[in-house]
Amino acid sequence: MNRLSTPSRLVRPLAAAVVLIVLSKSLMAYRDYLPPNFSSDFLQGRRSYFFGGYHVAFYAHILSGPLALLVATILMSDTFRRRWPLWHRRFGRLEVAVVLLAVAPSGLWMARYAAAGPVAAVGLAVLALLTAACAALGWRAAVRNQFHDHERWMWRTYLLLASAIVLRLMGGLATVAGVSAAWFNPAAVWASWVVPLAAHELSVWIGPSIRGVSGCRSPGRPSRA
Repeated sequence: MNRLSTPSRLVRPLAAAVVLIVLSKSLMAYRDYLPPNFSSDFLQGRRSYFFGGYHVAFYAHILSGPLALLVATILMSDTFRRRWPLWHRRFGRLEVAVVLLAVAPSGLWMARYAAAGPVAAVGLAVLALLTAACAALGWRAAVRNQFHDHERWMWRTYLLLASAIVLRLMGGLATVAGVSAAWFNPAAVWASWVVPLAAHELSVWIGPSIRGVSGCRSPGRPSRA
């Protein structure tokens, strides 16, 4: 596996821990969804169209989203892949199926009803389409035994799925900081996936260059056997 295209060994477990902690706290909000509490934050103002088809996408999304993110977090572990390659493949098939059949379609349907307005709606729609595309391309690369490409596409998929965690963290920070500007929520929707994805792509491109420079020996310095 090419280590240059993945986050560092120190950052990876820390990020996974944050994802799991925030995800577990997010699941606590599900008590407002079964049955739907239209006074809760997310469902407020959605009563008029909730049972007109939106509820199908909503429940599909809140059930499949955490599952996809949890499985993806496991799949990103090199230890899991090395020790249980068969289960890595099985979980990988499950991951792609959940993303393509549930997470992305339901997210795309829900995007048009984004409470933060049309700018956020477009951001969520693009997010859903990109997530599906990255998962599909990752699966195709694995089938073709192009494992380097597979790894890179699945890391993109993971970052896109984790945008829900990033968005929640941004919302919490905004609440603490007292930010209530109308532009914040639409901007946060876009930033929650554009910034992590851009940072990842930048690390892929400049990482080898930085490592190559740091690995150069000074003239005349003997190399180690």
